[in-house]
Amino acid sequence: MCELFGVSTSQPVRLHCSLKEFAKHGGRSHVNRSGWGVAYYEDNDVLLIREALPASQSSWIGFLETHGLTSQCIISHVRYATAGAPSIVNTHPFRRELGGRMHIFAHNGGLKDIEANLAFEADEFRPVGQTDSEYAFCLLLQRLAPLWHGANGATPALADRLDVVVRTAADLRRLGSANFLYADGDVLFSHADKRRFDVDGKFGETRPPGLCLGETMEVAKGLDISWPVTRTDGLMVASVPLSASGWDPLDEGTVIALRDGVEVARIS
Repeated sequence: MCELFGVSTSQPVRLHCSLKEFAKHGGRSHVNRSGWGVAYYEDNDVLLIREALPASQSSWIGFLETHGLTSQCIISHVRYATAGAPSIVNTHPFRRELGGRMHIFAHNGGLKDIEANLAFEADEFRPVGQTDSEYAFCLLLQRLAPLWHGANGATPALADRLDVVVRTAADLRRLGSANFLYADGDVLFSHADKRRFDVDGKFGETRPPGLCLGETMEVAKGLDISWPVTRTDGLMVASVPLSASGWDPLDEGTVIALRDGVEVARIS
């Protein structure tokens, strides 16, 4: 199945072989050959790079590792197409503006009949492509929109945003696997469900953990991430751990919120 990788740090960092290792899962060591993408936050905007081809075959990976792109919040995704053909419009992460911020979303799993079961209540956000994942993103944004529109240019309270994310995640879980990463320029939200694991090139039964949390700086050092000279807090979330140790599975149905490399909220 598709794989997710997210990073939250207190200072901008630069990914090296962590991105290369993640790219291997996009068509070399794993079967996710339908596309890949990475989003780098900077201020209130996002640099988004996507391709509808295997990450392991992309010349962009080496470029990104050698050209010094840094960020405090990064979301990556490698895709195995289950809904929607391999194409740019169906490639994660997805990006939308809301409340003067760029919002980013990437999903792992399958959400059966989402359009029939979770109808839009407004017309502000609509999918460009054909994936259940982008539909879920638009649904989440429509539910969050009243908070952002009523904030008069400020960032809505974390508790209010978290409540919407948790309720939407619960709705999505009823339709299938609903692992996702969602960032709003302030917080990186991660929802862990269950997933199908790639075993010898074939997918097994759906089971937890859907996401794992890298909780120590030793994980980052092992992945060769360039840190600033000053002390940097950092946490990483991944569908499949990218190093041999230092990762803890997240319980099914858990939502965590990461800000500046620190876990600021958790609901299980």
